[in-house]
Amino acid sequence: MTREEFEALVARALKTLPRRFRAKMKNIAVVVEDWADPATLMDMGIEPPDTLYGLYRGVDLTRRDSSYGNVLPDTITIYQGPIEEDSADEAEMTELIRDVVIHEVGHYFGLDDEAMDALERPEEE
Repeated sequence: MTREEFEALVARALKTLPRRFRAKMKNIAVVVEDWADPATLMDMGIEPPDTLYGLYRGVDLTRRDSSYGNVLPDTITIYQGPIEEDSADEAEMTELIRDVVIHEVGHYFGLDDEAMDALERPEEE
């Protein structure tokens, strides 16, 4: 898949977010890269063959106060290589991209991995 086609899937995933969340997303850039570099993987404590599908870098909304301003945008990076490699077809890739975008946007809103995992688990009866 070309970079342009992949970026279009990422843009589509962003558009599926509820409007009330999209409206609160300020000073954030969503970018696509091929793969996470070794330094990023090391910073995240990830050892090959494991890798990243996406990464949020910035100051999440829960940690911003009145002094927050005049800063570079936060970034959500979506890694095309591992997503393509782990997807059987375009439909699966589209779903995986959406899941990764939602996960990284969750970090922007201040949710950690544990909280997001709890949200994804079905409630026990």
